Amino acid sequence: MALRVPLSGEISGVSFLDSARGTSSGRKLAAFNLPSRRSGAARFKAASCSLQQGPPPAWAGRAVVDPARKSWDGPKPISVVGSTGSIGTQTLDIVAENPDKFKVVALAAGSNVALLADQIKTFKPLLVSVRDESLVAELKEALASVEHKPEIIPGEQGMVEVARHPDAAAVVTGIVGCAGLKPTVAAIEAGKDIALANKETLIAGGPFVLPLAHKHNVKILPADSEHSAIFQCIQGLPEGSLRRIILTASGGAFRDLPVEKLKDVKVADALKHPNWNMGKKITVDSATLFNKGLEVIEAHYLFGADYDDIEIVIHPQSIIHSMVETQDSSVLAQLGWPDMRLPILYTLSWPERIHCSEITWPRLDLCKQESLTFKAPDHVKYPSMDLAYAAGRAGGTMTGVLSAANEKAVEMFIDEKINYLDIFKVVELTCDAHRKELVVKPSLEEIVHYDLWAREYAANLQPSSDLSTPVTV
Repeated sequence: MALRVPLSGEISGVSFLDSARGTSSGRKLAAFNLPSRRSGAARFKAASCSLQQGPPPAWAGRAVVDPARKSWDGPKPISVVGSTGSIGTQTLDIVAENPDKFKVVALAAGSNVALLADQIKTFKPLLVSVRDESLVAELKEALASVEHKPEIIPGEQGMVEVARHPDAAAVVTGIVGCAGLKPTVAAIEAGKDIALANKETLIAGGPFVLPLAHKHNVKILPADSEHSAIFQCIQGLPEGSLRRIILTASGGAFRDLPVEKLKDVKVADALKHPNWNMGKKITVDSATLFNKGLEVIEAHYLFGADYDDIEIVIHPQSIIHSMVETQDSSVLAQLGWPDMRLPILYTLSWPERIHCSEITWPRLDLCKQESLTFKAPDHVKYPSMDLAYAAGRAGGTMTGVLSAANEKAVEMFIDEKINYLDIFKVVELTCDAHRKELVVKPSLEEIVHYDLWAREYAANLQPSSDLSTPVTV
């Protein structure tokens, strides 16, 4: 469905959501009072939406190993940016279980000094980073009894140095937001392969990052379950054989809730994911299906598929993690229990397959699962899909604005400043406001600038007094 609000501007003569996939169902938004001030983005050259050639995909619809690919003696050396987060801790669990396959040379963390200190004691990295310089003294105190102390570099520069550490063959980018862009760019420029868990790298940075990765012959390997599934399915396919990508979605917390009841849901309701144990932000994204809309954009950048050839299917059991259709209509799928460790492991080990213990890695038993079901997603319940397709087709800085506006809207929802349905309104209004300033081929500076602009713009949207009025479906 398409959300409708009065639009003040046009891109190529059409409204923002007119470029979305599907048809409008006519559901109306409650009003927002837009800020009267102009954005602070005038110093950047703006471009209108067009069908210009996009950046080259990370993988041209297939996965082929470069014969000249670098090798190393002994365990594969890796750096982890975001070591104390969900992706980082699961990555280190894999390293701990496979010390003959992987070793850690550098870690970058946020503010969880106690956990970082434990990681240092276990993995003995050469270099570590913490978010703020004020945390360095606390970290040094926690490491007072450690014999081999790592070098410590705080702040953004520390993350960059961890990402481009000379001993690392690959970098796991587990940090959230555009804060992950600069270390990822530094790693690419240093020739490190990227184990990609940071969505903004492609959703916001794709137009800049992908040409850079091709320039430095760097592989971007997807660490999330859906894109890892696609990546695994295209192994060995001949060039030009990919016809369609099918992204599976659990449907989130509200997949069985009638759409007319969404106006009454609370934060606690949105955080009850039926299958996965994740952080608050991604769990809300699963409820709104914004996570899947963002994955559509990532799939476009990763595999070069047109938006018309990327589909979303609700699969409540989360056993099939995604599928691809080949030109001869064969459909290939990757299956497994809902466990983020498997895609992370494959990202680290590619193109090898590592044997896993059945105790810590339970094998899939389809007889126990009994049934796998599928249904088309409801565009009325999940207007995020049309927003994501529209942003993807606009390209350039629009996809980063979509992601940043959604992140800010989810934050406001979790803080109970807006209602659940307002998340979609905030995102559309922010994207609509960005249309006149869209940059089709942005620099890294422009990508970061518009990310910050979108967050500020979204935060300054003021709901009207009748915002809680039921919407018309």
